[in-house]
Amino acid sequence: MREAAGERTPLLCYYGDDFTGSTDVLEALSSAGLHTVLCLEAPDVEWIRSRFPDAECIGVAGVSRSMSPQEMESELYPILGKLKELRPRLMHYKVCSTFDSSPEAGSIGRAIEIGRSVFPAGRYVPLLAGVPALGRYTVFGHHFARGAGGSGVYRLDRHPTMSRHPVTPMDEADLRVHLGRQTRLPAALMDILALEGPFPEVERQMEKLLRQGPGIVLFDALDEGRLAAAGRLIWEEAGRTGGEALFAAGSSGIEYALTGYLRASGRLPEPTPGSGGSLGRAEPLLVVSGSCSPVTGTQIAAALASGFAGIRVPVPALLGPDGGEQAARDLLAASLACLREGRSLVLYTADGPEDPAVKEAEALAAAGGMAPAEWRRLLGVRLGALARELVLAHGLKRLVVAGGDTSGYVTRGLGISALEWLASAAPGAPVCRAHSEDSRLDGLQLILKGGQMGGEGFLTDVLQGRQMKINAHLSKEGRL
Repeated sequence: MREAAGERTPLLCYYGDDFTGSTDVLEALSSAGLHTVLCLEAPDVEWIRSRFPDAECIGVAGVSRSMSPQEMESELYPILGKLKELRPRLMHYKVCSTFDSSPEAGSIGRAIEIGRSVFPAGRYVPLLAGVPALGRYTVFGHHFARGAGGSGVYRLDRHPTMSRHPVTPMDEADLRVHLGRQTRLPAALMDILALEGPFPEVERQMEKLLRQGPGIVLFDALDEGRLAAAGRLIWEEAGRTGGEALFAAGSSGIEYALTGYLRASGRLPEPTPGSGGSLGRAEPLLVVSGSCSPVTGTQIAAALASGFAGIRVPVPALLGPDGGEQAARDLLAASLACLREGRSLVLYTADGPEDPAVKEAEALAAAGGMAPAEWRRLLGVRLGALARELVLAHGLKRLVVAGGDTSGYVTRGLGISALEWLASAAPGAPVCRAHSEDSRLDGLQLILKGGQMGGEGFLTDVLQGRQMKINAHLSKEGRL
């Protein structure tokens, strides 16, 4: 933490609009050498200071990505108010690096309006969506993302997965146009040309842009050099606020930008990941997937081919007229039987975006007068309760959850209070060390994986702990 008015305060606080995105930031900061703690609900200031006195960054894993604007207001105002009490230099509202959102679900524009009202300091709200390290790029305001398995880079509205997202399909790649559907705040662009060259010239371009009076400034992101330039602009703007936090929005590109600049300026040392030893094998491994992504589908197929057991979650039955009680009991019994045989297990709700089970569940819910967000929430709660029972009944040490919304509901259902970064499994999908008041869950190794993250052999790699080097900070502190 930094010293401010005689108190130790964090450099950065963040709220993640889904759980997998929250652990993405946790990894970006921790692997850069900043001790970061991710809380599962709004943290009490005294609890944070007593439990994690040396924490430099504090996050809250949320689920606002699946919420209506009205639900977002109820969620965000109290949590952002709590984080403001920690007095960070920067407050980051973290969104998915594919920027999927709409005026009705996970509105990034509404989140920026709420954040700006809680954190009014600063001349503008920085917005940065690109993460070159994860294959996400913004060029002249248009957003691009790498396809499954590194199969090329696509403009967002032509991306084979994101253009067909089941909740927020992306039909617009110009992020200013997309954002304009969600907020009336004017947005200006610092493009790749303005971000290149000597920093004094970059700074002049920024000041020229700010004379237009934008409420939001979107930064292009194509490479690490321009990303570090954006990081410096954001960092220095945060230093002009008189000790109040600057509010920013965007992907983990914000963290990569800031740490890139801080390292280049000598304020952060070069990271030394892997000095704490190897993670090793943990068998059996439980995987709970609520993702419709073809990337996750490929990973599940590879795991089943390598010997994992697989059970399709009977989504329609879990949403049935009896509340799904019998289906839940049957699913628990079948899952325990597999684990008792010593087999790693994948529980999955869908096999890719075209799986008929998705449409069947949607039709069943609609027939019962249930909104899409409501049936997804009910399913997530069911999966969370199931995961907790399986972890406790079998003493599991490692758990993978795939899908951003699913990860949120499952993690909250487990009864975990906080997470720290333990090791890297794949970019954007770290292994986390869970903290819980329940000793049976404290120390659980948890991997929250977004649908697009990881290679084909991701699940078998996680089972075996291949080349996963433990966070030296946790190893040194004896908190494994």
